[in-house]
Amino acid sequence: MARTAILIDGGFYRKRIQKLKGDASPRERAKELINYCYSHLENKDGEKVDELYRIFYYDCPPLDKKLLHPLTKKPIDYSTTELYQWTHKFLYEMTRQRKVALRLGFLSESKIEFRFTDTAMKGLFNGTLKFEDLREQDILPDVKQKGVDMKIGVDIASVAYKKQAEKIVLIAGDSDFVPASKLARREGIDFVLDPLWAHINPDLFEHIDGMITKFQKPSK
Repeated sequence: MARTAILIDGGFYRKRIQKLKGDASPRERAKELINYCYSHLENKDGEKVDELYRIFYYDCPPLDKKLLHPLTKKPIDYSTTELYQWTHKFLYEMTRQRKVALRLGFLSESKIEFRFTDTAMKGLFNGTLKFEDLREQDILPDVKQKGVDMKIGVDIASVAYKKQAEKIVLIAGDSDFVPASKLARREGIDFVLDPLWAHINPDLFEHIDGMITKFQKPSK
């Protein structure tokens, strides 16, 4: 059995899993994530073939600022929103899970912009949604996370140099991990990427040892 460390880019995971699986309560989503991580220790027949070292979960506390909404022109206290409450409870649930290490970064407050949700953007482009029909929840603050990528890189290096695991599974959807994956592979780590069926640049294949997503591939 290969001792396996599983690292999760939480911001990517939460957004992607909602698209793949829909909404869930904080407790249900945390349990779902833990079960999914353990599926990475099994072969296609559901037999355990690897041993878990630890699950590392990287995220940021939710936005708790008051901002002027660009559509309604009214101030919103984001510490009172459902998203804030959900994220806060989800992070709490993750701290209660066995063999989980929570790594929190912080939100950049230097430049907070707003963006259309994916559903609103799609509706505007295909004509099923008119601009005058937009609602407050169709436009959300887009806040950049800080410190998360650095923490992921540091932990990959630590696991590799200290020989804490023979295999790393990274659940992420971008290429920021490439320098760390190169280091890990040079140290003999079997480095696997799980992008949850999100599109990744084909050039990334030369920097990983494999790409595996355990969830069934979506039809669209």
